[in-house]
Amino acid sequence: MSCFRIFEGTMESLINKYRSLLSQIESKFVRKLANEINWEARAVCIEGARGTGKSTLMLQHIKENLPLDETLYLSADDLYFKQHTLTEVAERFYQQGGRYLFLDEVHKYTDWQREVKNLYDFYPKLRLAVSGSSIIALQRSEADLSRRLLRYHLPELSLREFVSLKDAVELPVFTLVDVLESHSQLVDELKGKLQSPLKSFQEYITFGAYPFFLEGQADYLTRLNQLINVIIDYDLPEAKSIEPGTQAKLKKLLYILSTAVPFTPNITRLAEQVGTSRSRLLEMLNLLEKAQLIFNLRSASFGISLMNKPEKVFLHNTSLIMALANGQPNKGNLRETFFYTQLVGAGHRITYPKRGDFLIDNRYTVEVGGKSKGAKQIAASDDSYLAIDDIEYGTARRIPLWLFGFLY
Repeated sequence: MSCFRIFEGTMESLINKYRSLLSQIESKFVRKLANEINWEARAVCIEGARGTGKSTLMLQHIKENLPLDETLYLSADDLYFKQHTLTEVAERFYQQGGRYLFLDEVHKYTDWQREVKNLYDFYPKLRLAVSGSSIIALQRSEADLSRRLLRYHLPELSLREFVSLKDAVELPVFTLVDVLESHSQLVDELKGKLQSPLKSFQEYITFGAYPFFLEGQADYLTRLNQLINVIIDYDLPEAKSIEPGTQAKLKKLLYILSTAVPFTPNITRLAEQVGTSRSRLLEMLNLLEKAQLIFNLRSASFGISLMNKPEKVFLHNTSLIMALANGQPNKGNLRETFFYTQLVGAGHRITYPKRGDFLIDNRYTVEVGGKSKGAKQIAASDDSYLAIDDIEYGTARRIPLWLFGFLY
């Protein structure tokens, strides 16, 4: 059998895998980002943490919008690419009339940047969409892709998206100004579709950040622990050289952060707890942030230099806290993590203020707390608000915490 015929057969196997995946995709629920991506651009890159639904997002777009005979979806970790190159597949696909190429988990493919650049330059009629979960690997680019790729970030599910997916209900997206200025009316609007906001909020806190909760809530946290191990044990070493023993220290650091109260970390003491040096701990915090396992909240008056310690450190979502804290999460930590992640997921810039917990877009100051939380710390500013847990309705500048989950 000729090499050409062998290649044709293996191409057919790739197409069969793609069509099989496509047949299992449903489009009843679509992430908000899907409608914000410029799919007409020649090349887009969809970044996001493992498990957020990047593959589903791409397959939904194909199924609903593109001609199947002109489209091919590939996963870069397919064993096929141990013996063949992406360029081989793309060229053959293009010659057969293909015009839309989707490459998932692109960071798993060696030298993907150069090959994607060449495809972009030499096949102007080819539309490219790539995705990856390793931000570190995606940022390492020998070829200049900065002006070629339109980059988008897919965050974890918001509270709104979680409820929409779980209950098959369509819910509105609100702007931050809507929530700050008209929260009572918004709650009235939502109550017609959302029977118990506080119940949904509590469910979200435990298992709402990742779409795979649909595969079973009972083992959701187990799956999440496995995902954390994959990121630390496999993704990070593939993307960056890591000293022996670092993975165990990273996991210990995550556990400490999951049980901590919200506070400005004492870096020296934290380094002692983890068993490392102060400078190495700062590097670890930076590494975990790039791995999309934590957020480092910094003051607006300082840069994001690696050696500038963060004012606060949050896990990337509340599900991670629940998975790591062994039943001992701090409620204040859960509240602030929820607020922070919902605002960041909606595209807002969050920094650490002189007063209060968060400064949003360099304008709005917000203090997060329970029912008894007072406004003393933020009373001096007209653009200051309280995000209050355990209430369905707010009054004046006291806004229900859960309502901030409807920003995307």
